[in-house]
Amino acid sequence: MRVAIGSDHGGYSLKEKIKAYLTSQGIDVVDYGTNSDESVDYPEYGEKVGHAIVEGHFDFGIVLCGTGIGISIAANKVKGVRAALVYDEHTARLAKEHNNANILALGGRTTTYENAISIINTFMQATFEARHQKRLDKITSIEGKE
Repeated sequence: MRVAIGSDHGGYSLKEKIKAYLTSQGIDVVDYGTNSDESVDYPEYGEKVGHAIVEGHFDFGIVLCGTGIGISIAANKVKGVRAALVYDEHTARLAKEHNNANILALGGRTTTYENAISIINTFMQATFEARHQKRLDKITSIEGKE
């Protein structure tokens, strides 16, 4: 399994812990930055991870900022991204089962490490339920409108 990950300064600390956990589980993690807790702008990192995901080189992505809100909005601007801001196992499971989310967004200042790991594991174990494909097709059609 391969995972793309990126954060701003608000998500940096949690991102580093998540990377260590995933690596310890034998998962290949590619970090798109940032590399410190110095202030940076989250859109850059949401976009980088978004492009990495739609290019098809990863199983899914994880993006983090202080709350997860801003970076999820930024990632979702990349055509083909379905970034879901999740905050517990239930929303993580439904993000995959109902929306086939390809990026998880987490809040570095609002999510504990333990909760983040639980969320990620739940997401990785969930599978998309094809009965929701019609709705995803409608989302995709919105991307094509000007």
